[in-house]
Amino acid sequence: MSDQSAHRKPAKMCYEHIGGKLGKLLVETFSEKGWITKAKPTDKHFYITDLGQKKFLELGVDISQIKPEEL
Repeated sequence: MSDQSAHRKPAKMCYEHIGGKLGKLLVETFSEKGWITKAKPTDKHFYITDLGQKKFLELGVDISQIKPEEL
């Protein structure tokens, strides 16, 4: 194993979602920045805010591939 591969950090996939520590850190960061939120703190699902839509587009993330759903 090379030095480079020994320092690689995993980005785990869970079905079609990012899981593991990376997924947790992304959710926490996006939530803290106001890019995603919940309608109520007890809700299971997040939704992308207007600010989040703008910021994801600035990052080059094509969120048009995410279909709206009733949350």
